[in-house]
Amino acid sequence: MSDPTNFGTGEYKLRAMHEARYPGGVVVDPTPITIGEEITVLYDGLLAASGATQIFLHVGYGDSKEWHNVQDLRMSRTGWGWVKTLQIPDDNRFNFCFHDGYGNWDNNNGINWSFQIHGGRQH
Repeated sequence: MSDPTNFGTGEYKLRAMHEARYPGGVVVDPTPITIGEEITVLYDGLLAASGATQIFLHVGYGDSKEWHNVQDLRMSRTGWGWVKTLQIPDDNRFNFCFHDGYGNWDNNNGINWSFQIHGGRQH
C-alpha cells in the first residue's frame, strides 16, 4: 500500500503541490505527518525566486527551539520548485528551513517551519 497523499503521485503531485500556492512557497505532503512514512517537501519560496543554483533543506527534530539530528539535505530542482523526499523518524516534531549554501536563508521570518509528527496511521 502506498503512503497517503493530499496531492496525488508522480509529476501530477509536484504540479498540484506547486499550484496550491501555499504561503512562503512551502508545501509538505502528506499531512498530517506520521512516524516512519515518507514525505515530500516542495519549496518555491524566496531563495528559489532569487535564482539560487542549489537549495538545501535544513532539518531537525524535536522541540522547535532545540533541534537534534540536524542535517542539510540537497534538494532537486524541478519545473515546479525544489523537492526533497525523506523518511520521518520516530520523534515528535519535524522542523525545517532552507539555505542556498552561500549564507542566504529562508527561515520563515525567524520561526522556521514545524510540523507535529503523529505516532500512528491516520484513518
